[in-house]
Amino acid sequence: MTQRDPGTPQRRVGELLRHHHATLATAESCTGGLIGSLLTDVSGSSDYYLGGVIAYSNQVKEHTLGVQSEVLTTAGAVSQEAALQMAHGVQHLLGADYALAVTGIAGPTGATPGKPVGLVYIALVGPGVEHCERHVWEEGSHVPDREWNKILTARRALYALIEALEERA
Repeated sequence: MTQRDPGTPQRRVGELLRHHHATLATAESCTGGLIGSLLTDVSGSSDYYLGGVIAYSNQVKEHTLGVQSEVLTTAGAVSQEAALQMAHGVQHLLGADYALAVTGIAGPTGATPGKPVGLVYIALVGPGVEHCERHVWEEGSHVPDREWNKILTARRALYALIEALEERA
């Protein structure tokens, strides 16, 4: 196994969290634990990364992370509301300063009217920050790539955290 490049976003996340004496938790649906895996590729990440919940089913989103059943039935599991509630839920559950949550449709199946393959929501909560980004990866692609959607989502989530932590300077 080779060591990752020291300039990776997960390494930068670690530097910034250490600088701010802050901790992080993750709630992942469509990425299936990829964000947690990237974070733990960095030696010493246990100093700031508390852990995560892979909330792939609605049952786990609701019963473990506290996503309201009304949100799941009205807005859906792939929504801004669900992503934000997932982030708040894992932040509370694990006692973290910051929390990242992702939910989306990795594909190639699962699309519905108004919710195409590649649609993701990335939520970030923490001291002075609460926001959610909506992205549609490979919009218009006839052959969506599940792995690519997961990678793009995980990397964008890390960069969103970097941006928030750098603004806090």
